[in-house]
Amino acid sequence: MKTILISFLFMLSLSTSGQTVSDLFKSMPTDLLPGVSEGNKTLLLVDTGQTSVPYVLGEISKIAHSDDFLYIRTSDVGDIQLKLLPLSNDSLIVCLIQTVCTDVCDSRINFFTTEWKKLDPQRYLTQFTAEIFFNSSQKNSDNYKYAVSLPDIYPISARFTKTGTDLTLKLHYRERLTEDQIAEISPYLKDDTVILQWNNGSFR
Repeated sequence: MKTILISFLFMLSLSTSGQTVSDLFKSMPTDLLPGVSEGNKTLLLVDTGQTSVPYVLGEISKIAHSDDFLYIRTSDVGDIQLKLLPLSNDSLIVCLIQTVCTDVCDSRINFFTTEWKKLDPQRYLTQFTAEIFFNSSQKNSDNYKYAVSLPDIYPISARFTKTGTDLTLKLHYRERLTEDQIAEISPYLKDDTVILQWNNGSFR
């Protein structure tokens, strides 16, 4: 019942503000998505299915699209996600996730107003480090300190689904560590995936 109520209030905030993710994508600053013309943005949005248009890096493709979510592949190794998130005062903010997947996937998360003014990400996502995946009750252990200090465990991918506001974080450590290193840190890992829920204006 609570989930239904949150979804209803979110859709109400969208209808009240009159803004959808399509509107935000059209006004997205060029430095966040260079090389994509206004015409190509429109072409990506008009088709309800998966759409591809020419791009300076080859081709840009729409993977998923709803009133509050847009997922676009910008190259063979890169993609962006736009998600509209509700605040308690009935306003909306934009969450932009830029992900690059080469040998592992690594995401960068930023937040903006609906006028594309950058916001302090710490206000909305307090933890985006490898430590969120570890059991902090063992943080005084030398082995724990060794585990979280390994430089190659830090690539983290972030994903939304087409519906809902949950944010899934995945720690990509297996691709970068040796079997011996994995065996050493495994006792301190809670999981390699963490789901954060959008609640009262921040991810928790």
